[in-house]
Amino acid sequence: MVRVAHLTKQVTTGDSKLTILRDVSFTIAAGEAVAVIGASGSGKSTLLGLLAGLDTPTAGTVAVDGEDLFALDEDGRAALRGRLLGFVFQSFNLLPAMTALENVMLPLELAGIPDAAAVARESLTRVGLAARLTHYPKQLSGGEQQRVAIARAFVTRPSLLLADEPTGNLDAATGAEIIQLMFDLNREYGATLILVTHDAELSQRCGRVLHLAGGMLQP
Repeated sequence: MVRVAHLTKQVTTGDSKLTILRDVSFTIAAGEAVAVIGASGSGKSTLLGLLAGLDTPTAGTVAVDGEDLFALDEDGRAALRGRLLGFVFQSFNLLPAMTALENVMLPLELAGIPDAAAVARESLTRVGLAARLTHYPKQLSGGEQQRVAIARAFVTRPSLLLADEPTGNLDAATGAEIIQLMFDLNREYGATLILVTHDAELSQRCGRVLHLAGGMLQP
């Protein structure tokens, strides 16, 4: 599902170059659940952004479902994301002017999927929010907002789910519920999961762990 080869990312700061990722290579098979761990500043979120085609590398390649992301233009990468990828972020990333239902409908409408409202309603019911469809993000708790985000991530039945510290803004009990929900849905839909986390216990729930330190994969 994912093939990364010799991925390097550098940024210029003043007169010097900072290397965030250095010669990172790995493959992830369809249906795998893989955790990416490492200290703050190790390059985890940068790696996830490159896997999604939201950023471009200094060198190296990323192929998702056989397609070379950086052989595509920006529109092509956006189309691939809409077709294959789902996202769950630490900060929820819900649109504040839209209700829970409208937030979940959005990727369906962008993909031209008919009956978006009915499909979104079913997805929100699956995450336990059938009674909160018309509530706006500010009217929801953190855990409820992350449930909306998970419903939105899974509503298009993505082949690949990318999760960046999905419990980082939640208390321990709520975070545990959210993680269980995410693994349950991932198992139901058979998606490939790449989970960025600093939580060692959470990472052990994945089938494999990739450890980043100083922008490099550790053996």
